[in-house]
Amino acid sequence: MDTSAPLNFEDPVYLLVFQHVPVERTAQLIADVTGAAVSTGWVASLLPEAESLVADSVNLIRALLVMGHILHADETTTRIGATRRWLHVACTEFLTLLHLAPRSRAGADMGGVLPHYRGVLVHDSLSLYAGYAACTHQLCGAHLIRELTAAEEDFPDQKWHQQIRWALAGLNKHATRVRNAEITEIAPDALLLHLEAFHQGIKVGLSKHPRAEGRKQSTARNLLERLRDQAHDVLRYADDPRHVPFTNNSGERALRPVKTQLKISGCHQSEHGARAWLTVRSYLDSARKHGISAFEAIHRAFTGNLWMPPIEQTA
Repeated sequence: MDTSAPLNFEDPVYLLVFQHVPVERTAQLIADVTGAAVSTGWVASLLPEAESLVADSVNLIRALLVMGHILHADETTTRIGATRRWLHVACTEFLTLLHLAPRSRAGADMGGVLPHYRGVLVHDSLSLYAGYAACTHQLCGAHLIRELTAAEEDFPDQKWHQQIRWALAGLNKHATRVRNAEITEIAPDALLLHLEAFHQGIKVGLSKHPRAEGRKQSTARNLLERLRDQAHDVLRYADDPRHVPFTNNSGERALRPVKTQLKISGCHQSEHGARAWLTVRSYLDSARKHGISAFEAIHRAFTGNLWMPPIEQTA
């Protein structure tokens, strides 16, 4: 390796994990900019080294997520070679933890957060999350709004979907005003108006879409039954508007870098490499949520000054 110009070990890791530059292009970029002729094998070897260096920080991130009042959980697909794999995230406003595992309750458990969590878990309606009975739940309102909009497209002559969507969106407007300190609480008359519209819309919808024989039901019927049977989990944001969010946007945002990685760099070539990338990305995203730049966070890991999340911030 020609070291005619200074080269820091954190530079390739920054390019690989935060800028989504593939290994081959990272090696070429380093050669072009610094004059150091590095091998792709050397570049790739830095990722597991970085994973080891940030391990203590990520372990604390995991512990703090368990202690949080609000937790967002989500999942998406990624690829390792030609194989589709599932990726899970658990995150808050301040912390992110990504892990590779099957799309199952056991897979979600592997992150080490959800089995021990006791706060409010914000998620979509995927059935695996329902098994976490020790915590309370908030179903993502944005997902429900999209499902209601799809129902309107399927049944334009019916009105129940519009009424339920109006109730959910209206309550969210009031809840947002509470979080922004514009009002101290959702006014009782406004709360009653929207709750009555919500429950009445479900009642009308169920009458329009009666249960079919057998276990398989229509999409509309399944949506309506979920809204009816999990009403407390749908409306929790209105019960605690200061703290409980309406959507799972935080979880979805935490997964976007993975999709960006696939688009720019392509799939990971090994499970070990994918796990290392996700661990380092968890560290970087958490540090950035605390105002630490990605490059500074990596630099600190490689120079013995590892960034650690503050213990007092667990929400």
